[in-house]
Amino acid sequence: MPPYTNIPLSPAELSYLHTSLSSTPPIRPDGRTPTQFRPLVAETAILPTANGSARVCFSDGTEAIVGVKAEVEKTRGGGMEQDVNMGGDDGDDEGKGEAQWLQLGIDIPGLRDDDALPVFLGAMLREALLADGGLAARLNINARFHWRLYVDILLLSPPLSYPLPLLSLTTHLALLSTRLPALVSQGDEDPLFNDDWQASLPLYPSKASQPPITLLVISVQDTILFDPSVPELAVADAVLAISVLQTPGSRTWSVVAIRTVDPPSRLTAAGVPSSLGSAGGAVATDTNAEVLLARERDEIGSVWRPPRGGVGRKVIARMVKMVVESGGVADEVMGGLEGVKIGMS
Repeated sequence: MPPYTNIPLSPAELSYLHTSLSSTPPIRPDGRTPTQFRPLVAETAILPTANGSARVCFSDGTEAIVGVKAEVEKTRGGGMEQDVNMGGDDGDDEGKGEAQWLQLGIDIPGLRDDDALPVFLGAMLREALLADGGLAARLNINARFHWRLYVDILLLSPPLSYPLPLLSLTTHLALLSTRLPALVSQGDEDPLFNDDWQASLPLYPSKASQPPITLLVISVQDTILFDPSVPELAVADAVLAISVLQTPGSRTWSVVAIRTVDPPSRLTAAGVPSSLGSAGGAVATDTNAEVLLARERDEIGSVWRPPRGGVGRKVIARMVKMVVESGGVADEVMGGLEGVKIGMS
């Protein structure tokens, strides 16, 4: 997808930042290490009328709220004309689910629902949530009824950086806090639930698979950086969104989705030598034809040139390895999220 913003930095600033990030060790503008995330504040169960909710605020002031609501819906093709199982055995219908039972919406200030950024973010989050089929299976009640899950994501302020990691972490916590009423009925009867909310069951039990998380990774030459800030995105050679899922009962991770994001650096302005313009009192010495030919051959020497081309397979492999390896970035992020108390709405 196209980059979501154009970053107003001069060619000299872009060149200096690119050199700093590609050095060994890299020097980030905020002093973080390559794998260090920005500080954040997180809390759950903030919406009393929702089945689950969470709020996450990054240190730059960007804040997101996610609310989860569930309602019972009749399964298409599961009408009364079929044989109804009134026993306790659900048969072959147990564990089945459909992707359409999950409805996800993103609201970003200043953008329409059908703009490129909300559409891409929603597709990325939805793809990761449904990748293993576990969430859809949990929404199945019996052969005739299922839960329809509404996940509403609200970004409270215009995005100061690419908001995908913020929305993913907030959605992760909201789903962990989501609870569904305990089922009292059996078999394919019309569902009857326990009115006591204290007896409700979590959508994601503690020993089961947890929701996936999506991390944003950039490369600047051979340097790989996580959770990039706005200036770092301005000089990135490649931007990847990597969604990972933790294997139940272990600390191993599996990749469920990888998406490339067109870096904003491709839209930055290149530096113009004094021989091609009159900036600062200089007089242009080349003709228009010579200038066009030099640009076509990429022979114009300047302080900054936007990156061109794609990213190599070895770089992508290094990015993925740094995420999923034991003690890697995914373990670090999950360790921080485990410190958030999961409340009950």
